[in-house]
Amino acid sequence: MLKARCLISETHDPFFNLATEDWIFKDMLTEEHILFLWRNDKTVVIGRNQNPWAECNLSKLEENKVSLVRRQSGGGAVFQDLGNTNFTFLSSRSEYDRKRNFDIIIKALAKFGIKAEQSGRNDILVDGKKISGSAFKENPDRAFHHGTLLINVNLTELAGYLTPSPKKLLAKGTTSVRSRVANLTEFNHAINHEVLTNAIIDEFFKTYESEKKIEILNNKNLIIIPELNNYYQFLKSNDWRLGETPQFQHQLTERFDWATVDLHLDTEGGKIKKARLFSDCLDTKLIEEIERAIHNVDYHPEHISKSLESVKQQLPHASSQIQDFQDWIKREVA
Repeated sequence: MLKARCLISETHDPFFNLATEDWIFKDMLTEEHILFLWRNDKTVVIGRNQNPWAECNLSKLEENKVSLVRRQSGGGAVFQDLGNTNFTFLSSRSEYDRKRNFDIIIKALAKFGIKAEQSGRNDILVDGKKISGSAFKENPDRAFHHGTLLINVNLTELAGYLTPSPKKLLAKGTTSVRSRVANLTEFNHAINHEVLTNAIIDEFFKTYESEKKIEILNNKNLIIIPELNNYYQFLKSNDWRLGETPQFQHQLTERFDWATVDLHLDTEGGKIKKARLFSDCLDTKLIEEIERAIHNVDYHPEHISKSLESVKQQLPHASSQIQDFQDWIKREVA
């Protein structure tokens, strides 16, 4: 049996932690079983093929400085804060055993008197409530299994951030399935990140009959490990976070004092690929110029509003109408 190795992140930077996962998966040798443990500051993490506009309230994330991170693996959207602990198991493909990974977590929880069980392919339940969800990724020579443990997450914020703004979206991409969730503190008030991760580490090394080998990681590793820094910069880029968004359509309707407008946006890769504006407005030039101005613009309220400034210069007589339109877009596109 291969020996075991544990990596622990002491930073709560979600981009560093997700980049470290990629680095572990792509660049580390598979001659050992690896356990990576980490926590993130307030973050919404979406799956590789998900549409952030359909999964969460982006304007609320921006307003409260909550990070949006797109991971490389599949699965659904999750909200994380320091009440959530993340675990990642990596092994060679030949040594990969998903059930064994789940058993390590379940045995660790049992040390706190918590009777947990694996449910379906992805989840761990306690008393029928989900306290952990997992996602998986495999290559020809290696595989990883990562998941979350809800210890004391702010469930009110979780519900708020993972509730998209009400709007007419016809979205493509994987959609999250909402589940009944619970914090582990509901079942044992004494449990916290430190004691639970210590229990997981003990069970991990016990399972592989290996002496403890623990390494601490932080942002200083970005300086000395170029591959890790490359993954970090990639995950932070808007091209990856928003540009990978599947195609979707957004319809918006509003009645202004000067006209009724019906805006249809075809969006792909985080950009407006086609805009059609239907209206009873008498100023047909205004409608045409608004359509033209927002074509190929980033699907973001500030970017759309900024693009309309050029229309104000072209049509100064309609500046008040354009301002109405800008204010409306800022409210509706989030």
